[in-house]
Amino acid sequence: MDVIRLLEVRETPLSVDEVLAAVGDHAAGGTAVFVGTVREEDGGRPVTLLSYTAHPSALDQLRRVAEKVAADFPVTALAAVHRVGDLRLGEIAVVVAAACPHRGEAFEACRRLIDDLKNEVPIWKHQRFADGAAEWVGACD
Repeated sequence: MDVIRLLEVRETPLSVDEVLAAVGDHAAGGTAVFVGTVREEDGGRPVTLLSYTAHPSALDQLRRVAEKVAADFPVTALAAVHRVGDLRLGEIAVVVAAACPHRGEAFEACRRLIDDLKNEVPIWKHQRFADGAAEWVGACD
């Protein structure tokens, strides 16, 4: 069975339970989950709305990231789901999880998965602020 159990970029709300269920594995002694949510401020500026946009290649890039994590760590299961579209304060933007034989490995694999997703997968954030200003994050770096 493939250790990469769930990879998606979608417009519908995300479920931590869905991701956790996807990585459930009797060989895993540790499972780490990261949940990214829309916060109310960025750099001291009040945020009113975030919009995420993904390049058509985002899912393929996400698979490459997950495959590299699976190659570098003794994972029994991985999952990553990122939301696109408009998100309000408190909504879940991303959920990633890694299951490994030991907790330390699970923490490390989960951290690498979210860090590499944010650095390598072409998903861009458009932030709108209370003062009417807006900015793109991650686009055209």
